[in-house]
Amino acid sequence: MANYPAQVKIVEVGARDGLQNESSVSTDAKIALVNALAEAGLKHIEAGAFVSPKWVPQMADSSDVIQGFVRRDGVEISALTPNLKGAELALANQVDEFAIFTAASEAFTQKNINCSIEESIERFRPVVELAQKNNIKVRGYVSCVVGCPYQGEVEPEQVLSVCKQLLALGCYEISLGDTIGVGTANQVKQLLTLLLSHIPAERLAVHFHDTYGQALVNIHTALEMGIATIDSAVAGLGGCPYAKGASGNVATEDVVYLLQGLGIDSGIDLERLAKAGWQICEALDKAPVSKVSLALKNSCQS
Repeated sequence: MANYPAQVKIVEVGARDGLQNESSVSTDAKIALVNALAEAGLKHIEAGAFVSPKWVPQMADSSDVIQGFVRRDGVEISALTPNLKGAELALANQVDEFAIFTAASEAFTQKNINCSIEESIERFRPVVELAQKNNIKVRGYVSCVVGCPYQGEVEPEQVLSVCKQLLALGCYEISLGDTIGVGTANQVKQLLTLLLSHIPAERLAVHFHDTYGQALVNIHTALEMGIATIDSAVAGLGGCPYAKGASGNVATEDVVYLLQGLGIDSGIDLERLAKAGWQICEALDKAPVSKVSLALKNSCQS
């Protein structure tokens, strides 16, 4: 019998990691999305990114989106803060949590943010210092934990090294990202076996992309190993930038349905969640990627 966690925390990344990989959508549609997600029971919502609008124009209105969010008890809003300027803007917008990101692949870090892994972590020092002064939590993302579009396979030992550095820096939680979605259950098991021998399960989260259709299988593997935090995006928002036409983030609806089937509490109303996804997909003029969302939509129409 698998030792599943009794409760799972879902970190909803659709409004940031999802929408930054989609075509532009109005600020009002984004505000409606984050509010609908909170109404569906999501307690951890990544609402934007304080990055250069020149590089990520889809996130230029993050301040407006966060200001438009109706604050609710127990709901935390986070934002990506890649540098001190971004962190200061996030602080001014009363964000509850900062998110910083690096990768387990040197090739990816060089291509993506033009520096080494070590340099990328050093850049976050002032961000973490600002957070600590203001009692703000910092979450660390590690990209390419299984494979990299430039170097291929990534060794678990390299992932462990980066996780340890981020924890030492002051991150309370590390989100393990299979950025190109190449991971399989065996690879996930191998990686988590190593990490869990050094890092407590409550300090790790999983962030699987569904490029090869393996995300739910990989999440199930992580749950069996005691991981109780999962990143996902409503309606499966956000394609994979490294695989043309491929789906990106695993859909929150699919994850909630999986959890329900396993008898694990997520505190999320699946019907309301699906409706939030339909609404943003309508604004984007696209269909949800989520199989569960599509099934619910078809049953409503039949």
